[in-house]
Amino acid sequence: MKNRFLTSTSALALVTMAMLVVPASVVGQVPAPAKTKAAAKAWTLPRTPDGQPDLQGFWSNASLVPLERSKTLGAKEFYTEQEYAANEKRDRERLAKNEEEGRQTQPGTADDVHYDFSQFGLDPGQAKRAPNLRTSLIVGPEGTIPSLIPEARKRAADVTAKNRGHEFDGPENRPLSARCIVLGQESVPMLSAGYNNDLQILQGPGYVTITHEMNHSVRVIPTNGSPHMPASIRQWRGDSRGHWEGDTLVIDTTNFTASNPFRGSSDKLHVVERFTRTDADTVLYRFTVEDPTTWDKPWTAEIPWTKIAGPIYEFACHEGNYALANTLRGARVDEEDAKKSGK
Repeated sequence: MKNRFLTSTSALALVTMAMLVVPASVVGQVPAPAKTKAAAKAWTLPRTPDGQPDLQGFWSNASLVPLERSKTLGAKEFYTEQEYAANEKRDRERLAKNEEEGRQTQPGTADDVHYDFSQFGLDPGQAKRAPNLRTSLIVGPEGTIPSLIPEARKRAADVTAKNRGHEFDGPENRPLSARCIVLGQESVPMLSAGYNNDLQILQGPGYVTITHEMNHSVRVIPTNGSPHMPASIRQWRGDSRGHWEGDTLVIDTTNFTASNPFRGSSDKLHVVERFTRTDADTVLYRFTVEDPTTWDKPWTAEIPWTKIAGPIYEFACHEGNYALANTLRGARVDEEDAKKSGK
C-alpha cells in the first residue's frame, strides 16, 4: 500500500532542487480530445530563462494501454475514437463495480478479508491519464518485445537455476524491489506499474532532474556536454547524459548493471529517451532500447504524460522496514518446521 507523508521530503530531492533553482494538440500520432482552433493557436511552447523548452512541472505516466499488444489485435496499432471511448466506458464500469463492492463490505466480518486497489486509490483507472489510442505502448506493426536471443535465454535460465532453493537465504537473495533499493517504476526506461505514477521535472542551466513518486528517487541528468562515466562504473539505473535536439530533450543512458535487468537485459543495455512537450498538458515520452546480447533488434515505445497538480510526497517502501525482516523470519520458521517433521 502506498504511504505518503505530507511533512517529509527526500533529502536528495531537497538538495537537488536547491541546486537547480532558476528564475521564474496532438500527442505523436495519438489523437487528443478535440480542441478549438483558437485554443490550439493560443498555446505557445514555454521556455526556460536559458531558452530551452520548459518541461517543468508535475506529470503522470498512468496508462491503461499495455506495453505489448494483444495477439488478437494483430498489426492494429490504433483504436478508433469510438473503440477508445468504449474501452474507457468499460473501465469506468469496472472501477465503479469495484468501489461499490468495497463499500458494501462490512468491517469485522469474514467478507472483510480482501485487498481492493480501488479502496486505497491505487487503481490505474482512478488516475488522470492522457488520451492514447494506441493498442500497445510499443510502436510499430508488431507491437511486442522482440524474442530473447539464445544467449539471453541461457543467461536467464542460469540465474533462475542458481537462485532456486535459495530465494530466502538472506536479504541479498531477495529482489531489489523487496529490499527497497530500486523499483521497476524508477528504473530506466520509465514505465508505470499501475500506481505511484507521478513525476516532477525541474530544469536549470546544465541539468535536468526527474523526481519519481515511487521510492521518491531523483535522476540528476547533466545536459552540459559532459561525457559518460568510465565503462568500469555501473549503476542501478545507468549513467544518463542529456542534450537538446530542437525542442526535444534527448537522454542517453549507458553503464547499466546486469544486477538490475530490464526485461531480461544485460549490462550492455542502451536506452535513448525523448521528451517532447506537445501542448500545455502533455509531454510525449518515447524511448528506444537496444542490447545486442538480449534482443536481435532495438525496439521503441511511447506514452503521453499528462500534467497534474502535484506535489509529490515521500514514498515509504517498507513501514519501519518490517517487511523484509518478517519475510526472512517466516523462512526460518518454515525451515525449523521442516526439520521437526523430518522433511
